[in-house]
Amino acid sequence: MVFASYGVKAGEKPGYPRFRGDGWYDSFTFKQYGFTLAEHGLLLSKIGGIQIVQHRAVAGKIKTLTIRRDAVGNWYACFSCEVEPAPLAMSTKGVGIDVGLESFATFSTGEKIENPRFFRRDEKELAKAQRKLSQAEKGTPERAKRRKAVCHIHQRIANRRKDFAHQLSHRIVSEFGIIALEKLNTQGMLQNHCLAKSISDAAWNQLAQYTQYKAENAGRECVLVDPHNTSRICSRCGALVEKSLAIRVHDCPICGLKIDRDENAAMNILALGLESLGFDRRSPTALAVGE
Repeated sequence: MVFASYGVKAGEKPGYPRFRGDGWYDSFTFKQYGFTLAEHGLLLSKIGGIQIVQHRAVAGKIKTLTIRRDAVGNWYACFSCEVEPAPLAMSTKGVGIDVGLESFATFSTGEKIENPRFFRRDEKELAKAQRKLSQAEKGTPERAKRRKAVCHIHQRIANRRKDFAHQLSHRIVSEFGIIALEKLNTQGMLQNHCLAKSISDAAWNQLAQYTQYKAENAGRECVLVDPHNTSRICSRCGALVEKSLAIRVHDCPICGLKIDRDENAAMNILALGLESLGFDRRSPTALAVGE
């Protein structure tokens, strides 16, 4: 018997079909039909009525429904809806944002956002739970219980990080009309084994992703720029000032500008963002937008 698969069609060598046992699938999707959102629950085709805790009213036209199970074992009903944009009042206030490890983010306005370090905060508790898991015999109910405890800690860390990114991105989009962020290659940065854990914990791309879609919905301009040399170039005169990572102050020998290294980088990121939108970075218009 021949088992056709996408891999075979692509020229790969076929293997034995995998047994899809209990727990193999964690989600299934209804595409517009087969479900009804009722007042007291959810009616699913071939399953019946189930009770749900609806944390907020569904906005827009429901297009798809995905029933999803997380690692802890909780089930979620995820609705994909078609909604109209909700633009905010026009604003010409711009900001450049430089992300880092010492401070999670530094704005071109001089404001710094503290790095919450969610993983570091629960690292010891997670290590303790993982040690208990490794000591439990495989296939036993005790091991399943301890595995769930490890998953719960991971989920708590991820939820805190997600909530932080949502709140910060909402605040940025509400306050600024033009937002410039760094386009980072985090996969390449993770090759540095000394900083990989801290970089993963920071989740800079998560903030950029949330900010981008919120800005699009609110009618704001959000651009990603190449961060190369933004920490070295003087934001006032454009001179290249070489400095190591240990030097946290930008001190330009040409124009005498002396400011925080990350703030200088954020101002350069804003200038690059304005330039990508068609402004001359040294023009009075661009300078007024950046104020």
